[in-house]
Amino acid sequence: MISYAQAAILGALQGVTELFPISSLGHSVVLPKLLGWDIHQNDDFFLTFLVATHLATAIVLFVFFRRDWMRILRGLGRSLRMRQIHESDTDARLGWLLVVGTIPAGIIGLLLEKPLRHLFASPLSAAIFIAINGLMLLGAERLRRRAPEPEHGDPDKRIARELTWQSAFGVGTAQALALVPGISRSGSTMAGGLLAGLSNEDAARFAFLLATPIIGAAALLKLPDLFGGAGDGVRGPALVGALCAAAAAWVSVRWLMRFFTTHRLTPFGIYCLVAGVVAAVVVGV
Repeated sequence: MISYAQAAILGALQGVTELFPISSLGHSVVLPKLLGWDIHQNDDFFLTFLVATHLATAIVLFVFFRRDWMRILRGLGRSLRMRQIHESDTDARLGWLLVVGTIPAGIIGLLLEKPLRHLFASPLSAAIFIAINGLMLLGAERLRRRAPEPEHGDPDKRIARELTWQSAFGVGTAQALALVPGISRSGSTMAGGLLAGLSNEDAARFAFLLATPIIGAAALLKLPDLFGGAGDGVRGPALVGALCAAAAAWVSVRWLMRFFTTHRLTPFGIYCLVAGVVAAVVVGV
């Protein structure tokens, strides 16, 4: 089982790596192997533990963007009542763009999550995909350099204006790549946003907004496991892990929203490439 010390480390790791574009799932698979912990990614108790840390991260994202989400939810309500999306209703359009972006990851996750995680859940494959994630981020950095500078004003208006329904679906499809341990959810979603023509800042903002419903829904779907038989012996460590994940996620999202206004993806790409190669060598020996 997971000790309280291990739970605190894994929880903090999840809170940081879920939002930094370096793959939380990949690090959660590789780190126990590197540290010699007898923890395996496909064990029921470990999956139950991850439910708690992911739910904590989703709650933090919702609270951080709570004013945006309140506006978005009210906009969705208006569009449903009026049975149309008014051209000037930015919040309604952004809300439906997020719904469209959530569809591919939701469908692919329900159909392929278990096969993908079983297929790629070894520490060696996770390390290799962390390195591949680094290459993806370096490619996204080239897109960032060609991305437009964000105009002054409301970023939600910019996103609602720039994204089409097709591009929102494409960004959501890119997000689904994170089902493979080692590929970052935020990194792949940001890359999709840059491909769709968003600025670096707006791509990051849309990525964090889009992550909230999919992470939260996936965690809530499996929450009964935490309070059922699968949660026996892991609820205490899960609580510790969730609290550490929440604290780390809050610090991370505050820092990253400032960082991505002007800074590059290059440091994350280099880190993933080097860390993935080194981890692959170490766990492969």
